[in-house]
Amino acid sequence: MRDLVEIGMGRTARRAYDLDDVEIVPSRRTRSSAVVSTAWQIDAYRFDLPLVTHPTDAIVSPATAIEIGKLGGLGVLNAEGLWARHANVEQAMARLIDTVKDEDPTALVRVLQELHSAPVQPELLAEALGKVRESGVTVAARVSPQRAAELTPHLIAAGVEILVVQGTIISAEHVSGDADPLDLKEFIGGLDVPVIAGGTADYRTAMHLMRTGAAGVIVGHGYTPGITSTDRVLGIGVPMATAIIDAAAARRDYLDETGGRYVHVLADGGMTASGDIAKAIACGADAVMLGAPLAAAAEAPGNGLYWTAAAAHPSLPRSRVAAGPDYEVDLRTLLYGPSSDAEGAINLFGALRRAMAKTGYSDLKEFQRVGLTVRG
Repeated sequence: MRDLVEIGMGRTARRAYDLDDVEIVPSRRTRSSAVVSTAWQIDAYRFDLPLVTHPTDAIVSPATAIEIGKLGGLGVLNAEGLWARHANVEQAMARLIDTVKDEDPTALVRVLQELHSAPVQPELLAEALGKVRESGVTVAARVSPQRAAELTPHLIAAGVEILVVQGTIISAEHVSGDADPLDLKEFIGGLDVPVIAGGTADYRTAMHLMRTGAAGVIVGHGYTPGITSTDRVLGIGVPMATAIIDAAAARRDYLDETGGRYVHVLADGGMTASGDIAKAIACGADAVMLGAPLAAAAEAPGNGLYWTAAAAHPSLPRSRVAAGPDYEVDLRTLLYGPSSDAEGAINLFGALRRAMAKTGYSDLKEFQRVGLTVRG
């Protein structure tokens, strides 16, 4: 039964929980982390880490997408970002870094909006994606629902193998005032590549997205404390533990409905440390979409700055451009360790392996069944 609380006369609301509100419960068994697997597979593509990058220019360039792919994750390039709009992205990034000295807190967002006012150039997009393709790692790109129909042919021609259709909130049909609606089911049905779609935050929308034929559903909208502001700007918030569990329930029911079609759940938001990643998987996610925790990587093109794609919205930005951690570490160490940090900011997936081992589970699907408790 849903946990409803009365918030006023005649109005109830559902009680929901964030990742900070839940804890993983140890089982009667432990095992060595050496025999634990963090691998997962979506469609024909297998990855050693349940890591998909949040598609922001702050952390994903063609070079970092390649490096993340070689390390076992999936780097997602933003097809509407700076690499698709500017021939000299290093120069554009330098403008942002120089603007850090400005005392006006809105200056960075204004520069980002200006940089994104340049048109998307398919030839630049093809060049960026071509570098990833030539490296041999899986090629993935993100497009917004508003521009999916326009840009996807260029992405497919450039060799994209996994397409991410992502907005702050996404539905099975996107209605625009100046174009035909984007019917995701029809759109996905016309493609030969797997599509990951999101974000969503509830069972019903997750089920609708699964019925479109999506191979994966993104839960959340990349919330990072102090950086994203969707809750303040739109009043929309996503308590991640409940949202992931609801989407996992939709996955289970859709599996029964279709007689065996499995749709992956990707958690995007609310994760700042390795323990949050473990909790997200424990709640039912197949993989996590990380953004801000990767800003500390020496290879990140943002040079320590972090923002989401929503920061560049021309009229209603929903992300600040903020300084990341005050330390720098290479990507391999960030993901695999070793770590000298006691707060879970480094060795993100080594910690996941240790959490799985400490609770006796050997793979991610098993770990999704671990016990959870709610803080009192």
